[in-house]
Amino acid sequence: MTKILLSLHVLAAIVAVGPVTVAASMFPPAVRRAQAGGDGAGTRADAVGTVRLLHRICRVYAGVGMAVPVFGFATASAMGVLGDAWLIVSIALTAAAAGVLVALVLPRQDALLVALDGDEPTTAPPYRPAQLAMFTGLFNLLWATVTILMIIRPGSTTGA
Repeated sequence: MTKILLSLHVLAAIVAVGPVTVAASMFPPAVRRAQAGGDGAGTRADAVGTVRLLHRICRVYAGVGMAVPVFGFATASAMGVLGDAWLIVSIALTAAAAGVLVALVLPRQDALLVALDGDEPTTAPPYRPAQLAMFTGLFNLLWATVTILMIIRPGSTTGA
């Protein structure tokens, strides 16, 4: 059963976190292209459509990504490692990554998309793509660190 849970955990991470990481990383440059009026390959409307699609990918896969810690806790419980330091650190980093995504990345994507659509309310904060890129990089760095901890697992008997 542990192997099945671990397989589901890893598959959920690949299928859910991977698209969020890529789409969130592509979002700031796509906003810059849309703000510039598109590029040689398309119009501003095409560029805004790309931004809208990337935002939707981030939102949908962020929801799907909730399966990752669910399968992770089930796997850790089956392996008997719930109290191990590397797992506790991974849980904290995962929570931090989720917090960055929910509190810093997605709201800024929302605001930038609203501004691109021309429906920006006067109370909207003036977010810039560069600021969003910084928070997206932090999100990606947190997930990379969690991935490394999951592979190395200090104290494990895998020989790593």
